[in-house]
Amino acid sequence: MAAGNVNPFNLSDSEDEADQRAEDGVHIEKSPSVGTQGPSSNNPFSPQADAEPPALLVSSTRTSPSVEGISVSVAAAAMTVALAETRVSVDVIAAQLIRDHYILTALEFHTELLESGRELPRLRDYFSNPGNFERQTGTPPACKEQGLGPGGPLNRAGSISTLDSLDFARYSDDGNRESDERVAVLEFELRKAKETIQALRTNLTQAAESDTQERNKNYSSHPETQEPIRPLEKRALNFLVNEYLLKNEYKLSAITFSDENDDQDFELWDDVGLNIPKPPDLLQIYRNCGSALPSPRNTVDVAVGVESGELTGNYITQKSDLLQQQQTEVVEELEYQISLLNEEKQSLADYIKKLQSEIQSLRRTVSPPPHDQGSQPNPPSSSNPPQPLLDNGQYLDIRGASEPDKPPLRAPPTQTISNPTHTSSQPHAKLKSRGTVVFDQPNRKLSPAFQQALLSFCKMSADSRLGAEVSRIADNEESVMLMLGRCLPHIVPNVLLAKREELIPLILCTACLHPEPKERDQLLHILFNLIKRPDDEQRQMILTGCVAFARHVGPTRVEAELLPQCWEQINHKYPERRLLVAEACGALAPYLPKEIRSSLVLSMLQQMLAEDKADMVREAVVKSLAIIMGYIDDPDKYSQGFELMLLSLGDPSERVVSAIHQVFIPAFAAWTTELGNLQTTLIPSLLARIEKLLKQGEHGLDEHKLHMFLSALQSLIPPLFSVVIQNAPFTHRVNLQGDIPPIEVTRFPRPASPLQDIATIVGSRETLSALLILYDYQLEHEGTTGWDSLLWVVNQLLPQLIDIVGRINVASTTCVHEFSRFFWRLCRTFGKIFTNTKVKPQFQEILRLSEENVDALTGNGILTKATVPIYATGVLTCYNQDEDRKLLVGFLEDVMTTLSLSHAPLDSLKASFVELGANPVYHELLLTVLWYGVVHTSALVRCTAARMFELLVKGVNETLVAQRVVPALITLSSDPEISVRISTIPAFGTIMETVTQKELLERVKMQLASFLEDPQYQDQHSLHMEIIRTFGRVGPNAEPRFRDEFVLPHLHKLALGNNVQATESKRIDIATQLFEAYSALSCCFISEELMVNHFLPGLRCLRTDMEQLSPEHEVILSSMIKEGEMKVENRGIGQAEGSVSIAASLVGEDAKTKFLSKMGQLTTSGAMLANVFQRKK
Repeated sequence: MAAGNVNPFNLSDSEDEADQRAEDGVHIEKSPSVGTQGPSSNNPFSPQADAEPPALLVSSTRTSPSVEGISVSVAAAAMTVALAETRVSVDVIAAQLIRDHYILTALEFHTELLESGRELPRLRDYFSNPGNFERQTGTPPACKEQGLGPGGPLNRAGSISTLDSLDFARYSDDGNRESDERVAVLEFELRKAKETIQALRTNLTQAAESDTQERNKNYSSHPETQEPIRPLEKRALNFLVNEYLLKNEYKLSAITFSDENDDQDFELWDDVGLNIPKPPDLLQIYRNCGSALPSPRNTVDVAVGVESGELTGNYITQKSDLLQQQQTEVVEELEYQISLLNEEKQSLADYIKKLQSEIQSLRRTVSPPPHDQGSQPNPPSSSNPPQPLLDNGQYLDIRGASEPDKPPLRAPPTQTISNPTHTSSQPHAKLKSRGTVVFDQPNRKLSPAFQQALLSFCKMSADSRLGAEVSRIADNEESVMLMLGRCLPHIVPNVLLAKREELIPLILCTACLHPEPKERDQLLHILFNLIKRPDDEQRQMILTGCVAFARHVGPTRVEAELLPQCWEQINHKYPERRLLVAEACGALAPYLPKEIRSSLVLSMLQQMLAEDKADMVREAVVKSLAIIMGYIDDPDKYSQGFELMLLSLGDPSERVVSAIHQVFIPAFAAWTTELGNLQTTLIPSLLARIEKLLKQGEHGLDEHKLHMFLSALQSLIPPLFSVVIQNAPFTHRVNLQGDIPPIEVTRFPRPASPLQDIATIVGSRETLSALLILYDYQLEHEGTTGWDSLLWVVNQLLPQLIDIVGRINVASTTCVHEFSRFFWRLCRTFGKIFTNTKVKPQFQEILRLSEENVDALTGNGILTKATVPIYATGVLTCYNQDEDRKLLVGFLEDVMTTLSLSHAPLDSLKASFVELGANPVYHELLLTVLWYGVVHTSALVRCTAARMFELLVKGVNETLVAQRVVPALITLSSDPEISVRISTIPAFGTIMETVTQKELLERVKMQLASFLEDPQYQDQHSLHMEIIRTFGRVGPNAEPRFRDEFVLPHLHKLALGNNVQATESKRIDIATQLFEAYSALSCCFISEELMVNHFLPGLRCLRTDMEQLSPEHEVILSSMIKEGEMKVENRGIGQAEGSVSIAASLVGEDAKTKFLSKMGQLTTSGAMLANVFQRKK
């Protein structure tokens, strides 16, 4: 193998693939060693070298090129005869399978041989070589430079595959193999075309350079003559002229010039056609006046001085003071440097003494070798100049035994290998300055030729790349780095994927210390491509190494070497690799130049956030953006950060949204706090978007966006409180000395992340505790005068929030819940004193609960808004002491009374009960409020209390239902007012739906039966309507016994009685409610007896009403009756036959699903209703 820099991800292909490519049209002459092992290389049907009898194997797509004049039919006939006479060797079969690339067949053949105990060396060697499973590419440049043809080493494909990691799906029979091979061929042709173009450009550049030199000679001898301009010169000058026009704002001229030269691309210097870097612009060429530009390789920094005698007296007189001052400064600086050097000299001298003492102690402890008496080391010659520090000059060459020009054995008495003559003061100087190595020489008289021939039997190979590396040993650190840079690309592909992270320290150290930028870039490329799909632990190792690399090399090399690796993988097909890039951007942010941090890296992350489809990648992007926000110092980037926050908040992934609240918003808020924009820009911007959303959502509010903006505001509460206490009038009185009481555990809400912990934001828990003591004292005793940050919260933020709350639809439980949580967290964060003195008064001023308002019965519009539930659940529940609970109870009682007496909608009170009822802590409190309504003097309040029980029953445990709810409802059911008694029916129905205690159910059943059977209620139309509505709501979910014995029979009676109802309006109302109830109950399983005795008769009575009142309903009822009758008939047939199937047990569910699908069409026109229940034909 030739030595050279090899891309570890483009290593050589197998010889079999080269053979296949040769037969596909790339005319590669196969060497005798390629193919099957045998005496002939031209005939693929040649017998093997072993003693197997010859055989012919003919492939359907391959013929022998060496057999002339023989047709395929003749060859086939010969093969048939041969197969009939001789037995084919398994090695021949294996060779043919491998040659024809039947890889899967060969693998199965290999497996069967292994299982039978007959392992074939050819198959074993083939499948153990990872190079046999790679795509072929073009010849690498390193091979071309060494004169290797197409048969030489080839680059490996883009991924490192082994037998256990090979994706055999690529070679399946589904047709993908053909397209993959076509793509590989096209890629190969593209690379060959690019190499051809590059070679032509190189030749053109050489020709142009030689031509230019020749013209320069002619111009120097004949300056008056001038040759016409050449095409290449014209294109180069055109490029420079266009560049000059653009740089100097001659845009119209540049456009005209570009149009006149439309055959040239002025944006790409490579379009000129030369393989040389772009020359300086026209201004630089003009300033150099045609003089040869110095090469960077030949320039050095020199200092130029002027003798004082060469200056005029006037100049010296004017500048003497300035020169004297400068000289004084120079002298002082030099004296300071001299002192530093003296100190360093002294420390080095002490260190040398210490090393010398260690050397002496080591010499005393180590005894001299016994064979060292007659041989002395050769002293290094002082006349030899020191060797330069070169790669090949600093190696101990052990190849001399095999070189022909070695001196005779008898010439010197000893052979020595000495180290370079330079010394070093580094700690590793012991390694560099080791003593001379002496070898004993035998007292023999062998000729050099005989000794050389004798040593040749020690098989050593120094001709290959690996042999060249092994035969020389590095003698200093730089040589070690050079050796590692050459060897690592060959080591990495052969290390197991699961253990490749062990190479990370070696790769990073080499990349840090290697002198060649190209090799460093290759090593970092290996690092980022080390593992195909790195897991969390492997990514952490790589990131740790990148940070260590960044700390060691500085920001310039991080920008130049690490960032390009990230940029290359930003669109990688594997999400784990893109995740590595996203995490690396955040980890490297502290070590990058600030200009790059706020421009290139920010743009990379923004692109990944907007385009990447993997949730985990976008989550890592958000966290890295947060780190960028923690280090950015460009105020112009604030708007970009705000847009990134909004974009992340709208992400569909919960992981990304969680990361934005936990990491990004705290970091962004910290930056806006430093800019002074938190209270002036950030929070007002979010409030403005909420108000705009409310204006646009008059007919339908976008609750998702509202939640998005409100959650961002909620995450900004801790930074806002930190700004308030850190900009308070008492900050100068903070004293951290002495005993500082700890902060109560429940003082603040639990933070979502450490970045939202106020103690972390202000610096420490001790600082926060001291600030809180002064904060509470200031609010309670000294007021808010001069406290601008708190006054902004009180006078601007709170009024705007309360106004927004008043415009929210109270029926939206999601919005009510979100704002309740926001106010709860705001009040808990700012403390009890702030809540009692600043928040509650503003709500109470808006709500205006007073006796005059109750007596006047004029109502209050704000009481019907979402302000009531948000104030009750978000502000009054912040603290749970006795006075706080009393205040909440009193507020709910006042609201219930006011709304009832005002005949106002009860939506706000219902929302309060639903929100509070979700927490079992408040069940007793709510029952206390309802009992107040039960014993109230006003029938309107008692009706409201009865209806509120319906909302509370579902969340209360059965013990409270039995002890508190049912007695209250029984009391209301005997109320003098009939409206109060009717209001208890929905609550009784909910109890029948949710409770399982038999005694409780019997009490409720008796109460409902009294409503239906008591003669005083026979003409109560509203009571009958409420009972039917309740039966239709709770019937499907109630206990089956209650439904069968109570609900269906009474519905039958009500339907029968409605047939003789004289008032048409009442008759249609009852019929409509009965239709809804029967529609819901038809989804339940109903026994045959109930179906015949109650359900079908009730439907027939209802159909009688609908024939006269609503013909479209009558059609649906007829279909329902027909289906019910068919079910009864089918059940009778099934019982007669004695067959019971699983499907029969699922009749109820089937009917439920079928009926619901049809009932969903009831909103359509009447003409379509007739077809809802028709059977499919």
